[in-house]
Amino acid sequence: MTFRSLTLTTVTAAFLALSAAATAQAADAEKLKLGFAKCAHCLPMALTPELAKGVEIEAINFNSGNDVLTALVSKSIDMAQVTYLHYITALDKGFDVVAVSGQVNGGSEIVVGKGITLKADDWDGLKKLIAERKEKGEPLRVAASRGNAQDIHMRGALQKHGINVNKDVQFINIPNPSDHAAALQRGEVDVICTVEPFASQIRQTGVGTHFALPYDQAAGNLTNLIVTRSDVIKEHPKAVEATVGSVVALVDKLKSDQTVWVDVINKYTGMDKAVATEALKNASPDYAIHKDSTLAIATMMRELKYISNDVTAAAEKNLDYTFLEAVTKKPKSELGF
Repeated sequence: MTFRSLTLTTVTAAFLALSAAATAQAADAEKLKLGFAKCAHCLPMALTPELAKGVEIEAINFNSGNDVLTALVSKSIDMAQVTYLHYITALDKGFDVVAVSGQVNGGSEIVVGKGITLKADDWDGLKKLIAERKEKGEPLRVAASRGNAQDIHMRGALQKHGINVNKDVQFINIPNPSDHAAALQRGEVDVICTVEPFASQIRQTGVGTHFALPYDQAAGNLTNLIVTRSDVIKEHPKAVEATVGSVVALVDKLKSDQTVWVDVINKYTGMDKAVATEALKNASPDYAIHKDSTLAIATMMRELKYISNDVTAAAEKNLDYTFLEAVTKKPKSELGF
């Protein structure tokens, strides 16, 4: 055997050994199903499988956060991207949910349809319009997807400005956010609090105009949270940690390169990349779990009669920083605790 052939044989053997080791490692990796919703902030979760190390993630897209939460509590999936509001709602219903990471915040916007002439953040003007409509017996029609972050953000912001959604306006539930633009265009609603990238689509197509970012309430701009169940943590702790690791890697990636973010929005929604780029102006990647704000959200949701129980104790107890601490090597005092 010549030196050249010997070298080639050695390199080939080493390559095969590495390939076999990689295959064995992949075969040994635990598998988890991870659900995520269809919004500009949620869709990057589709990238977590390629960022995962030590776990095989099957990322599954759902129409809304409500659908994702239902899949988690029914054990159709193992982990879920939902919102802080879904987390509180789940605890109120007695569901077993544990928050293990943040993801992306922001993404809510209140827009008004044609014929509604209000300047941005003119809350006094909005209150005057609501009063005029009530006097005519034609209440202002205000819409959102009931139960999602934008719904609660809007209710909290309206309450902050002295407007009671249950008494002062006619609330209309449009479950799928992708239907918001059409409802506004057809004149079925006057005002809507929607999620990106649909908010940017509404503004850029002229269907509606910006009124406010509804962050002047207890939830601030907090939206997305990664949750799982206690049985998943007990049976697959390493896989949960590895999945949190992929979320942290995703957040770091989104902070440095929005190209992949725009591409994934375009892929899943079919929206123009210019709309996707605009949507990301209202987005804040953040893997921290904000404890104090979480408890404030629980209190606000009870005041809004969105939940019936005081779940603040459970909301704090079920925040598990263990995996974020292991992945980031930071104490929980630096992770939102």
